[in-house]
Amino acid sequence: MSPSTAPLSTHLVAHAGRRVALAGAAALTAALALASPAAAHAEVEADHAQALAKDVTLSFVSEAESASAGFRELRVVLPKGIAPTDVTLDEGPKGWKLTATDDGYTVGGPALKSGIDAEHKIKVRQLPDAKQLAFKTVETYSDGEISRWIELPTGGKEPEQPAPVLTLKAAAPGAKPVEPSPSQSATPSAAASAPSAPSAEATKADSSPAASDTAADEDDGMSSGALVGVIVVVLLVLGGGAWWLVKRRAVSSES
Repeated sequence: MSPSTAPLSTHLVAHAGRRVALAGAAALTAALALASPAAAHAEVEADHAQALAKDVTLSFVSEAESASAGFRELRVVLPKGIAPTDVTLDEGPKGWKLTATDDGYTVGGPALKSGIDAEHKIKVRQLPDAKQLAFKTVETYSDGEISRWIELPTGGKEPEQPAPVLTLKAAAPGAKPVEPSPSQSATPSAAASAPSAPSAEATKADSSPAASDTAADEDDGMSSGALVGVIVVVLLVLGGGAWWLVKRRAVSSES
């Protein structure tokens, strides 16, 4: 090999080596991407993300992560300051309904197809005065699989399955919390001030056939007793009168 051709050969070898290295890196990246499942998330957004905002629409998205089953129910725990009675379903999958729970709500219905994200919207009466709101979400698939997005950041560490978090702007000047929603527990009981009425059991017992028969028997017993007494008195009177007549006739005969 002549001195003039040596640098050219070295350049070609170096160039080929770089191409091989780049191709290997690309292949490794693709293999890792195929080997690891896609990260699913549960997210929430608002059309008016501001503290004390009224009639706010919240949009939730639960990304599908099962290749064999679809969503059939979502359970959402509402943050402090939002009561289950302050939430209504605005939009959701066909056939899905919202049911209030003690600490939030569930929304579900006919199972979605596998790979389809579950999206629904709720209308909130008013957002609380806070900086962030966490909506812990539990997802249930048609095959019974459960995915929990309920973790909150701790110590600056990002959780593996974070709960959907909504960041709010500061409340508008003059904004105030609305009155709590009326509930049955807060309604005064009319029975507390009204005179007590006979219980249903007592009323039923008084009007039952057995009770009526007993009363009739008591009335009959009283009537029968009175009649016997009258008869006894009449017999005594008649007996006394007869004895007096007999005695009088006897005296008349002797005289």
